[in-house]
Amino acid sequence: MTPAEVFPIGGFSAMPMWALMILLPKWKVTRFLIDYKVVPIVIAIIYAVYIFLSISADGAMDFGSFASVKELFTKDNTILAGWMHYICFDLLIGMWMVNQNRETKIHQLLMAPCLFFTFMFGPIGFLLFVIITSIKKSINS
Repeated sequence: MTPAEVFPIGGFSAMPMWALMILLPKWKVTRFLIDYKVVPIVIAIIYAVYIFLSISADGAMDFGSFASVKELFTKDNTILAGWMHYICFDLLIGMWMVNQNRETKIHQLLMAPCLFFTFMFGPIGFLLFVIITSIKKSINS
């Protein structure tokens, strides 16, 4: 399959997981998927395949400068791998947040924006979660 054909698989596989974490974080199916990291593993496999294809076609990747990284993201296999990387790691951070919230017990109405922003803007959702967690801990101490 071409990178363009594979591209939607990552997003379409991650979106239901995000919906489950936001709407049904305690449901046994959600817990199973989080505990066994099912969706990130599938995405990581896609990532591994396209990183391998990219390295096979273009040789070692150079992350030494902005220009070299910019050049990497002009190749379809590398673009797809990069996108899978984002989707996989954002999802893992979202799962970590849901797991942390089992102890922190932030209300789901506050968790939902944290998860949504992690899904859409990665580090911003993580930052929001850290801020809310810190505020809650300081109030409870």
